[in-house]
Amino acid sequence: MKKHKLFTPGPTSIPDEVLLEMAKPIMHHRTEEFLSIAKEVFEGLKYLFQTKNDVLILSSSGTGAMEASITNLFSKGEKIIVINGGKFGERFVEIGKAYGLNVFDIKVEWGKTLKKEELEKIIEENKDAKGVFVNLCETSTTTHFDVKGYGEIISKYDDMVLVVDAISSLGAIPCYMDDWKIDCLITGSQKAFMLPPGLAFISLSEKAWNKTINSDLPKYYFDLKKYKKTLEKFDFPFTIPVSLIVGLNKTIKIIKEYTLEKIWEEHRKRAEATRKAISAMGLSLLSSSPSDAVTGVLLPEGIDGEQIIKFIRKSYGISIAGGQDKLKGKIVRISHLGWQDEFDVLTAITALGIGLEKSGYKVNIGKGIETAKEILFS
Repeated sequence: MKKHKLFTPGPTSIPDEVLLEMAKPIMHHRTEEFLSIAKEVFEGLKYLFQTKNDVLILSSSGTGAMEASITNLFSKGEKIIVINGGKFGERFVEIGKAYGLNVFDIKVEWGKTLKKEELEKIIEENKDAKGVFVNLCETSTTTHFDVKGYGEIISKYDDMVLVVDAISSLGAIPCYMDDWKIDCLITGSQKAFMLPPGLAFISLSEKAWNKTINSDLPKYYFDLKKYKKTLEKFDFPFTIPVSLIVGLNKTIKIIKEYTLEKIWEEHRKRAEATRKAISAMGLSLLSSSPSDAVTGVLLPEGIDGEQIIKFIRKSYGISIAGGQDKLKGKIVRISHLGWQDEFDVLTAITALGIGLEKSGYKVNIGKGIETAKEILFS
């Protein structure tokens, strides 16, 4: 028998009390009982987003909210700027092109970031752009982008909005929608919200809502005006995954009781311990601007990351993530999201070390553990 542990950047581990809440008999989604729970959820999401704006809930993965941000805010032929530093930056590019937008694709080397001064120069040369898209954490490269700095620049333009994918990071690292002047903020249920996949969340500033008035791109299920109208009664335009909403209500209560600030600090500490342990073991990080949500580890030449992942999952029930696209087999990613504690960090480091040794590459696991312990338990 194995105790399975998730260190993937989605899905993530779920607290037992949340699982038990979702296991209760299902209720009808058009009843006062359910709508009273939905009301609590809608109010609680504002805290998680750090916004006074409404937060809408979609029945989809995070990609559904990414698509909704494009179809609701823009019109055919309009120019958007995408900071493309990995698979999810690429996804914004692909969605924009699929809907006939003029996409200005800023290709950033995977593992690198874009300074706000560089973005400012690009915007000066593309003032006709109607929106800028970026990932707070580019999950595929474990890279953090300066969303706060970007917001300072874009807020100067009356007809340009900042759209942020925080799917793998909201709730794990600092993100202040209103204070950072984010116009559209997106996330998903299966990351720091400690829930199964199935829900996506999107919030618009007043500036962004104004753009929905004239948007002529096709939309039906993801027409955000429908969601905003039903929100007046704390309802949904279509059937919502009832059990996930019930579970979400519980996770929001857990997060509010513990406070976002403490949760952010725990993620920072776990990420720092992991990064320093990796270096102590003689390995290198992928990102030059690493996120506290997930850590990317470059593997030695000749070591197949996919084989390591399969080995430790099958042998020990421990799941970490691999690389995507051109990074497949070349990196592993260790998530700090979800229901984790200090000892989970030690487990993940040990598992990676054993996987490397089984692949024929010796590392000093003990040194990595000692380094992490100094940070985690100081």
